[in-house]
Amino acid sequence: MSEPQFDTLTLRESFRKADLFEKLALGLSSWFGAGLMPVAPGTFGTLTALPLVIVMNGIGGFYETLFLIFFILIAIWSSGLSEKLLGRNDPQEVVIDEVAGFLLTMLFLPSSWLTLSLGFVLFRFFDILKPFPIRRLERKVKGGIGVVLDDLLAGIYANFCLRLIILWIY
Repeated sequence: MSEPQFDTLTLRESFRKADLFEKLALGLSSWFGAGLMPVAPGTFGTLTALPLVIVMNGIGGFYETLFLIFFILIAIWSSGLSEKLLGRNDPQEVVIDEVAGFLLTMLFLPSSWLTLSLGFVLFRFFDILKPFPIRRLERKVKGGIGVVLDDLLAGIYANFCLRLIILWIY
């Protein structure tokens, strides 16, 4: 992740200068301000995804899948545009990718305190650790797709591990 540059606009400054679609992209990509947390914005962004995960779990598998696909497309669009507006690659304020990754972590899994807690920990573990091939893809794939892709892969790893844990427990 690149560090903010002195000549780069902050999210708030960019938001003031943005048109309607740019404001929408900045608001979504920061997950309505969750990415503005001064410490651990990715973790906080993941935490703010919990209500959406619970709602998604209640709509059924087919609609859950459609919603996730639509959400990923929105995340790619808003992340890519926000990168351009902020002048940085994968800005820390952009946390919609964490939301998408956590949604994928919990896809087709029951929502209980145990699964939500384990899913949260596993997703953050894989998102921070970035095991093969996540780190390689993060470096090679740029733009909105690159911002979101590493979190989706972390979500796949976390989903798989969570399924193994659930099988082991039950």
